[in-house]
Amino acid sequence: MKVSVIVGIILIAAGIYVAAGQASYSSNKDVLKIGGLEASVKESHVVPPWVGAVGIAAGGLLVFAGLRGGKR
Repeated sequence: MKVSVIVGIILIAAGIYVAAGQASYSSNKDVLKIGGLEASVKESHVVPPWVGAVGIAAGGLLVFAGLRGGKR
């Protein structure tokens, strides 16, 4: 298999995972810092579904180009 086909399949799988609403990331935010005392909040964010749609589309293009390029 060509590398572009493999990368395309991986992008499609990751795009489906994100579009299904399963992908999230967390960030730490410092809310108070006084001397040696620190307080922080851990926030969880969901990756927007349109990012998954872009991944699916890009992966589809890579798979199509990889399969089409071999038939010259």
